[in-house]
Amino acid sequence: MTKQQAIQLLKEKYLSNMKQDSELFVGIELEYPIVEINGNKTNTEVTKDLFRTLAKRSDFEVEKRDDDQNPIQLVHCSSKDRILFELSYNTIEFAFERAHSIDEVAKRFEAYLKIIQPILQENNHDIQGQGIHPQWKQNDNSPVKNERYKMLMAFLAMKDTGMETHSFPSYGAFICGNQVQLDVKRDNYIRVINAFNKIEAAKAYLFSNSEFSGAEWDTKISRDIFWEKSLHGYFEENVGIYSKDYQSEGEFFNNLVKTAIFTATREGKSYYFKPIRVKDYLEQKEIKAYTADGHKKNIKPMKEDLKQHRSYQFQDLTARGTVELRSVCTQSLETTFAPIAFELGLFVQLEKLENYLKSCAFFEKEKPDYRELRKKYSKKVLSNEEKEIIQSFSKDLIDIARQGLIKRNFGEEKFLVINKELD
Repeated sequence: MTKQQAIQLLKEKYLSNMKQDSELFVGIELEYPIVEINGNKTNTEVTKDLFRTLAKRSDFEVEKRDDDQNPIQLVHCSSKDRILFELSYNTIEFAFERAHSIDEVAKRFEAYLKIIQPILQENNHDIQGQGIHPQWKQNDNSPVKNERYKMLMAFLAMKDTGMETHSFPSYGAFICGNQVQLDVKRDNYIRVINAFNKIEAAKAYLFSNSEFSGAEWDTKISRDIFWEKSLHGYFEENVGIYSKDYQSEGEFFNNLVKTAIFTATREGKSYYFKPIRVKDYLEQKEIKAYTADGHKKNIKPMKEDLKQHRSYQFQDLTARGTVELRSVCTQSLETTFAPIAFELGLFVQLEKLENYLKSCAFFEKEKPDYRELRKKYSKKVLSNEEKEIIQSFSKDLIDIARQGLIKRNFGEEKFLVINKELD
């Protein structure tokens, strides 16, 4: 199997569902910790009981259950939004059906919270807007009891890989993110990826919300380290920020083929293995793989395995014909939709954004090393000069985003509430 054949398989996966029309939909996913309000560990019986209670309502149906037959994913009958546990029983995710505007999603989210928060508060729990679960250390961070989540947690805890990782392989059970998917087309997805890759420093400054008490990391966005220094980051190309701008589709897929495959399904069972680059995967004669409960099996790679491929970049091309923007921490409840408004407004103003980035003062003062710039501007303490530079850059981007939201005429500019100092 040649590298070009592997690239062709990736193109079939990621390009086949791209739309040709210009109608724009917004897909939003929000993850939150469920927190015991007195500082005790999250009681997973309380969180499981929340899902049981919701499942009894006529407007929800159970879509997935765990090995103990507890509901772990619900679908709202009319909106088709999903409410689910995100890896552990301590975190909840709202995966909204695509919508024409942020306001549609915000109203549905508010309606769900009005149902859910009182149920949790009866037992001294609630949903909180934090990027790290505040009781991460006390909590039972075991995965939800289904094969996929157990396999993923076992993979992240894998030993003897030759990689020096951080000491928190269960991090997926307590980090929470704010993600949006936007429809792209064949003629603009590279432009979108390049433009948003350039502004990660500003997003780090504006939306950081995941300081971590368990390690002495000088960052307000620990989720970056959790991803990059775990097995998801076994290959640098697999996570985070792209190191350069892409000049063509071919160049983009030449990079994507360097990302990792670490899982495959055989006879209905999920297996994980030490990460292998896509370009090398089908050349393997045999792969030593494991089930979530530790059973070993040698498997032969198959073309169909590439359908399970997923990389974890901050600007991630998906098989749905979207680019997923996934570098933002969960925000406080009152500013949940601020980063989404920021990203959507800039997306609408793509050409204006590109023109601004070509000549802006920020890149006259800073070298365009996008990875290092995100690290620099997510530090806990910035110098006065650094503050001045990043605040000016951020303010300009917010202005462009606001113009884009006003242009859409949905009133979405009301969500662009930024709590960071900008003057």
